[in-house]
Amino acid sequence: MSTYTHGHHESVLRSHRMRTAANSAAYLLPHLREGGSLLDIGAGPGTITADLAGLVGRVTATEIGPEELDLSRATVAARGITNVDFSVQDVHALTFPSGCFDVVHAHQVLQHVADPVRALREMARVARPGGLVAARDSDYAAFTWWPRLPGLDEWLRLYRTAARANGGEPDAGRRLLSWARAAGLTDIAATSSTWCFATPADRDHWGRMWADRITESALARQLVDGGHATTADLRAISAAWLSWAAAEDGWLSVLHGEILGRTAAA
Repeated sequence: MSTYTHGHHESVLRSHRMRTAANSAAYLLPHLREGGSLLDIGAGPGTITADLAGLVGRVTATEIGPEELDLSRATVAARGITNVDFSVQDVHALTFPSGCFDVVHAHQVLQHVADPVRALREMARVARPGGLVAARDSDYAAFTWWPRLPGLDEWLRLYRTAARANGGEPDAGRRLLSWARAAGLTDIAATSSTWCFATPADRDHWGRMWADRITESALARQLVDGGHATTADLRAISAAWLSWAAAEDGWLSVLHGEILGRTAAA
């Protein structure tokens, strides 16, 4: 396993809890069927998981440890959802029997794992013959924003440095099709979609979230401990995020790659 770059600081969870099936898995939704089974890899705080549970018969949510999985449990319980199971798993070596899920889904996971192709092969193994494997990942090098602020350029450089030092691939979105082909998936549909932050409320949410995250989350510790930045550097980046959030013409787009692939039919 690689090191999870983001960690689970409140600022990170604040970002992850904005995710829904509608804004993060729209490419998958038309392919779900009532009564089907779905494995959700890396469920995080469970907001997407809970939405998916309303569209299929059964969901199994996984995370890398029990504390991380408790975040998913809390969201599911708060919504009164009863058709979700929970399991601590390593996506490189899933403990489920082969062919036991109709759909296997991962959102923002493959960019963090040590071997994305191996992870996709495991996802395909536990999908039924002819089953569906779905993955969506952001592509940090393709993030774009206005106004151009040197502090945000430095933020992007440092984030990509930390992610790669942790064994991940921050520009995963553009590589999903290649990884899916290498993993042996068939009938692969590769698409893209974006999140866009341009309203005052959206800018305030995204800008303040990253202003906190760059100084207080696991990422901040990794950057300082790894000698990539000083705390003063990170404070300057935090200020740049707040400046961007306050700009009346502030705009930011986050590109994501997506793949839908089938396992071999029986």
